[in-house]
Amino acid sequence: MQRGAYPNKSYNEYVSRVNRAIDYIQKNINKNLTLEKISKQAYFSPFHFHRIFKAIMGETLNIYIKRIRLEKALFLLMYNAEMEITKIALKCGFASSQSFAKAFKHYFKQTPSEFRKNRKIGHMNSKIGKDFICEYKYDELESRPQATFKSVTKNIMKVEVKKMPEMHLAYVRHIGDYKGNSELFEKLFGELCGWAGPRGLIQKDTKFLSIYYDNPSFTDEDRLRLDVCLTVDSEVEVSGKIGKQLMQEGQYAVSRFELKNSGEYEKAWESLYKDWLPKSGYQPDDRPAYEIYLNSPKEHPEGIHIVEICLPVKEL
Repeated sequence: MQRGAYPNKSYNEYVSRVNRAIDYIQKNINKNLTLEKISKQAYFSPFHFHRIFKAIMGETLNIYIKRIRLEKALFLLMYNAEMEITKIALKCGFASSQSFAKAFKHYFKQTPSEFRKNRKIGHMNSKIGKDFICEYKYDELESRPQATFKSVTKNIMKVEVKKMPEMHLAYVRHIGDYKGNSELFEKLFGELCGWAGPRGLIQKDTKFLSIYYDNPSFTDEDRLRLDVCLTVDSEVEVSGKIGKQLMQEGQYAVSRFELKNSGEYEKAWESLYKDWLPKSGYQPDDRPAYEIYLNSPKEHPEGIHIVEICLPVKEL
């Protein structure tokens, strides 16, 4: 069953509950995740939740948890060369290094030690294609000052490592491929703005962003997780397909880009991983990366995308 295939109130409530379970798994991946604990987050009985999860997500709960743990472990092996394999196993929720090694080899066809020995530090490919933030026009938005733009021919990358603030976010979640799919981002942001606008939640200081949970280099395209978000006050209530989450404050490498079109997002991510990261004295942290959109390309005279890419980092 494809998520969003049945756009009715009942189905949206099911999606909302499964999303709460996914959020819980993401935040507690290093802990003992039982069916009882997870189903409680979704307000379903354990007996029914297992089948509901598979119907919505297209894979069983156990397979989903194991895959997320293994893909996180692969990321840590790639970018945390000094972290012991046993520590990675425990950090990703495996009971022992032995059980981790067995599961890793079954999934990736090599042991963690073999992977680390043969690894080649690469870059994250950004599966991104967006020409749209929000078409909705509201009085409070029209009062925003208009910036003066210059033609963009080449980005000179400047990266600032800084603490990004805590953010309360309303989101619409998508699971599946999103590379080069402007219509998808238009649809997702349209749903989000269509919910937020009439409620007066889009203000001058509202931030629009996308959160990426998976590395497209080793997560199947139909399993990629994406949240399109806008900032809200902590007391805002959500329902249906609109979820809410807290993005904790943390240290990020933040780089501003002015891109000619949606096809340049991938190049921007590549430059951050390839040109800046290896010489920076930092390594990626395992928190999700995100983009903050500083304009709507449709309102720019040259269609320029102005974006901040925020990569979670820690010192080597």
